[in-house]
Amino acid sequence: MPTATAPPSGSPATAGELLAHIRSGRATTRGALGRLTGLSRTAVNARLAALADAGLVLEGDEESATGGRPATTLVLNGDAGLVLGVAVGRSRSQLAVCDLRGNELAAVSVDQETGQGPDVLMPVVVAHLARMLGELGRTGDDVRGVAMSLAGTVDPVAGTSVDSPALTGWDGVALRPYLAEVSAAPLVLDSDINVMALSQLPVSRTADAEPSLHEDDDALVLKASTGIGVGLVAGGRLVRGHRDAAGQLGHVKVPAAAGLVCRCGETGCLETVASGWALVERLREADVQVDHVRDLVAQAVRGDGRARAVLRESGRHVGEALAATVTVLNPRVVVVGGDMAGAFDTFSAGLREALFGATTALAGRDLQVVPATYGDRAGLVGCIRLALESVLSPGAVDAALARR
Repeated sequence: MPTATAPPSGSPATAGELLAHIRSGRATTRGALGRLTGLSRTAVNARLAALADAGLVLEGDEESATGGRPATTLVLNGDAGLVLGVAVGRSRSQLAVCDLRGNELAAVSVDQETGQGPDVLMPVVVAHLARMLGELGRTGDDVRGVAMSLAGTVDPVAGTSVDSPALTGWDGVALRPYLAEVSAAPLVLDSDINVMALSQLPVSRTADAEPSLHEDDDALVLKASTGIGVGLVAGGRLVRGHRDAAGQLGHVKVPAAAGLVCRCGETGCLETVASGWALVERLREADVQVDHVRDLVAQAVRGDGRARAVLRESGRHVGEALAATVTVLNPRVVVVGGDMAGAFDTFSAGLREALFGATTALAGRDLQVVPATYGDRAGLVGCIRLALESVLSPGAVDAALARR
């Protein structure tokens, strides 16, 4: 347990900041919180009392290692509310209900026809969420926050898709009104690329899976699926860009795609030679029966030579496009997620071949290429983390306590 004291200057730690330390496992006793924040015993107790009154913190006795008086252990009360996660993809949406510790209480995966608009899909999403809440004996009033991800760029303030070639008819459509039918809790919207990156970050010392990234890490989180995108992580923080449009790797122009028309309407995009939708179209033209990139990945896993060759070629194209970003940003690791990560060895072989061949020796010296934690559920896990952060971040907790 850390014993460092707070820096000599700066504002005193708030109740929300104390809860963040408890959630992360950095400090789980009054004494540890005092040492970590520099707050007096009285100040720590006052902040903990506010958190306890709000139902956010529980206390229990812990055995003393020295045989003396046991310390009071502080934990987040996971039963104080629920969060909902909704990861909308091109042909599949994943939904989950979790408690405030992130424990999954109910989940469902919904296959959908490609091209369904929000007026068709969102009522289905809402119905599943309402059903899961009902089966848990809970209602929308128990929900504290909802997080949703969409393929492409989003406007988090307006709660709309801004530019999503994968989701026809979603751009500019407000999504909060649909979800209001199941809960009045606030909605947080982000891109599928960003939530996948969030799922790879460490959150606590008791996480249910080993994170791909370290605290304060520098990394690229690649989503290789129907589309191609990359989440940028610098110093352990996600970089979203000026207009929340960072990471659209699939629409970088590459020589191999010259003259090829992308689903975004432009020509020459990486996606036309490396994305799942492009690979499926190419194989269909060759009379190979595939309906989705997941079918292609399954064939590759079974050892089909043509499927393996196509995925390895895709990896090479992505590696070539990613090389300049690796050289400029010098990440420690490239994390590979998305459907193509289901055939990680095949896809990453091509990726490594092109990537290490085109980066500088220094940028590639310690670079690792690893599969994403949580597999095809990484996006949903990221949505839940986004929802929890919107509800339990220091600022959100302090604002909620001020309203009491």
